[in-house]
Amino acid sequence: MATFITGSTGYLGAHLAAGLLQHHSEPLNLLIRAKERREAELKLWQAMQLHLDFPHFQHWLNSRIQIFLGDITNPRFGLGQADYERLVRSTDAVLHCAASLNRKSEKTCLNVNLRGTLEVLQLARRVVSDHGLRRFSHVSTVAVAGIRSNEVVGEDEAIDWQRSDYDPYARTKKFCEHLIRELLPGVPLTIFRPSIVLGDSRHPETTQFDMVQAFVFLARLPFLALRPTDRLDIVPADFVADSIVTLHQKEKPLHDTYHLSSGLNSQTCWEITDALSAASRKRSPLYLPWLRRPFSAAVNSLSNRQGTSVGYLASLLKVFLPYLVWNTVFDNSRVVGETGKAPARFTDYCYPLYKFSTENHFTYPYREWPAVTERTAS
Repeated sequence: MATFITGSTGYLGAHLAAGLLQHHSEPLNLLIRAKERREAELKLWQAMQLHLDFPHFQHWLNSRIQIFLGDITNPRFGLGQADYERLVRSTDAVLHCAASLNRKSEKTCLNVNLRGTLEVLQLARRVVSDHGLRRFSHVSTVAVAGIRSNEVVGEDEAIDWQRSDYDPYARTKKFCEHLIRELLPGVPLTIFRPSIVLGDSRHPETTQFDMVQAFVFLARLPFLALRPTDRLDIVPADFVADSIVTLHQKEKPLHDTYHLSSGLNSQTCWEITDALSAASRKRSPLYLPWLRRPFSAAVNSLSNRQGTSVGYLASLLKVFLPYLVWNTVFDNSRVVGETGKAPARFTDYCYPLYKFSTENHFTYPYREWPAVTERTAS
């Protein structure tokens, strides 16, 4: 039986699929949005390049991966009856990672996050009726905690329906958690809430650049409209993925919800900028928190300049700025206590991430599908 994974060609989803392939033996059923199998294989190979060389990728593609060509926003993922039944019969666990991170579009978040999750839940219910579901794991976000300020938030205190949300992404992900609990009674559930996922502590390469571009832009400013002692709950993708894989595969996790965060060890703005300035041998920025309101107003105004580089950077800042000024961290004692592993500090890997991203102009040097392998195989 296989674990069904959504979002496997995304940044975090590829980390999860690679972790299951490398450290566990079960097959994977992967839902990939593509018109034909070769297109899906190419998308998967691009996503997996951070984790696997091509021979290992091809071996697992042929032996442990089943690709289903579909879209979570379509009824039954757009699969034909035979393929959908094959997916149901071969699945005994679900790892739902696919989501829209478009924090500006209510329409996109409703369509992908809510309708998509409902389709995944419909599949899970079919599996339960057919032969039972070992586990349903869902990748959520700490943003479900809503608008916060100067707090330490535990898992059980995060959801507050009377509290306003920052954006459509947070709002829809909060309701996704509610849907899962309501529609899968009796099924073992695991809900994972990552904080700000930025980079991988094991290597500087990344394929996810939106947040990195916002980080680099701020790092280059001579001043920051932030409070220097505010903490930023930044966590590396490898810690998030390793935690999810470990707990998803565990027979009986101690809890059903985990914050995948830096928790009380989250570093301050000052610590991060000082480390980055020292590594790059540049002067540390000045902190001018009293400029926060005019800075935010300028960002909002510039974000309307569509089609320009300035407008693009401003739109990124407009989305992420609230998460940089709330000075709220999320208790991670559950996951650290249960797995025995704590996340690397952002200052330990932020400069290599900065250097790789800027030197490569915020692009990843993808490798092509090796033609020699195809010729040999033919």
